[in-house]
Amino acid sequence: MRVRKQISVILILISSSFSFLLQSSAAEPTSYPVKHQIVQIEGLDIFYREAGPADAPTLLLLHGFPTSSHMFRNLIPELSDKYHVIAPDYPGFGFSSAPSVDDFEYTFANLASIMEKFTEQLQLNKYSLYLMDYGAPVGFRLAVQHPERVETLIIQNGNTYQEGLDNPFWEPIKAYWQDRTPAQGNKLRSLLTLDATKWQYTTGVRDVRAISPDTWGHVQPLLDRPGNQEIQLALFFSYGSNPPLYPEWQAYLRKYQPPTLIVWGKNDQIFPAAGAYPYKRDLNKLEFHLLDTGHFALEEEGTTIARLMRKFLSQHTDTAQ
Repeated sequence: MRVRKQISVILILISSSFSFLLQSSAAEPTSYPVKHQIVQIEGLDIFYREAGPADAPTLLLLHGFPTSSHMFRNLIPELSDKYHVIAPDYPGFGFSSAPSVDDFEYTFANLASIMEKFTEQLQLNKYSLYLMDYGAPVGFRLAVQHPERVETLIIQNGNTYQEGLDNPFWEPIKAYWQDRTPAQGNKLRSLLTLDATKWQYTTGVRDVRAISPDTWGHVQPLLDRPGNQEIQLALFFSYGSNPPLYPEWQAYLRKYQPPTLIVWGKNDQIFPAAGAYPYKRDLNKLEFHLLDTGHFALEEEGTTIARLMRKFLSQHTDTAQ
């Protein structure tokens, strides 16, 4: 009798362990490899990273300056089990074509036009927008043009308000808006050096040792390509076309009320936290987080941002699995 009881206990333990293993296996997210692809838009090679099931809610990640879709290299795998994640490089950035300023008009309106054609060629009819830095003026142009396509917004250090643009970083750029001369442009070339790139990645972070040199190791050689400084100077000047559109973008927020997640590096000296607070004026469905890090918040707070995004998106996207 005692032997039978022992055997019964062992069988129960084995059954429980097997059930636990099955549950654990089922709980593990499906791993989707990141694909690195190129699509032709108006004769340009537009490089993009893509992962996740094609029938899942789409996340369109729009990068900042001076980086590319490389800034999302760690975020994409964190989300691709439940979302169709796409991160393109603008012309002149990353692995996309970088024609000279004589052959391509480097304005934010034109970058947005290329991105609009990109979404249409990939048949992205509905998406959430991740807007960071340059991604904000590109993405808000898309949103105003096609509000029916935007499911949610995730905004990380990207301005739509005048607040936050009154700091020392912007002073020489604003002078260039008023006086587009070679002399004024030359004053901005220091923003394209290795020291300036490192400064963007490391200023305001809690622990500089947590910031991989793979960041500026990727960015700087691309900035140093022949002709690329002229591309960046053209975009510095074109950034002046964005603030006059802020009232239109704010009106879009008030009218359409897209559910919005703010995940903002509060120690950023380019787009400081002062630029984050005004979103509260216009949005009713706003989740607001200031993170104790700098401009490229994903480098130090990527895990936190991914967690916040998963929770937010599960509440506000139509078919999250």
